Amino acid sequence: MRVSLIRYTPEPELTIAAAARLCYSQIGVTEILDRLSEAQMRRLLQQLISSGHHSVLEHASFTFGVDGLSRASSHQLVRHRLASFSQQSQRYVSLDSPEYVTPPSIAEDPDLKREFELSVESAFAQYRRLIQMGVPKEDARYVLPNAITTRLVMTMNARELMHVCSVRLCLRAQWEIRGLFEQIREEVRKVAPVIGDALQIKCITSGFCDERESCGIRPLRETT
Repeated sequence: MRVSLIRYTPEPELTIAAAARLCYSQIGVTEILDRLSEAQMRRLLQQLISSGHHSVLEHASFTFGVDGLSRASSHQLVRHRLASFSQQSQRYVSLDSPEYVTPPSIAEDPDLKREFELSVESAFAQYRRLIQMGVPKEDARYVLPNAITTRLVMTMNARELMHVCSVRLCLRAQWEIRGLFEQIREEVRKVAPVIGDALQIKCITSGFCDERESCGIRPLRETT
């Protein structure tokens, strides 16, 4: 899987800090932008995040290109509705070779891995046969497994990124989507380090786990 940050709000952290400062300032945003130093911007942003004043984070957005994510994980991803997604269509795009994700629990066992590979390749061969027999791609795709990879573009604002990372970076989250957001966090850190550092599991900031079972990083809520 490959993740790249392809577009983002110019100077995202400065934009957020200026929007926040405007709420309590008598001067306009242009003047605020001219006056805000790097140190002031960082302090203000850290204060906003730690105090839970997250609405201003919506002024910065990030667009990612994702290549090689399985359909199993993309189905999870699009459940986050405060985001925009454009995904490669299996209705119109003909798949020429079986590109797929092998789960680690299968890949670590040579016998299981080979059995898995044979199953996926058999399904893909049937997909190609159906197309050659005149079946529309949108119908032939029904034989493809969830392991088949996809490509997509995703846009989220910083506030939604914080929320999604708070649940998807959890050690109890599914391994593939957790790996996706680990890469996303590193991409954000390159252009917005304060925001990138704020992309944490929810238990890190709350101090407790609110799930049924804790992964061990923080104790369950009722035991704190």
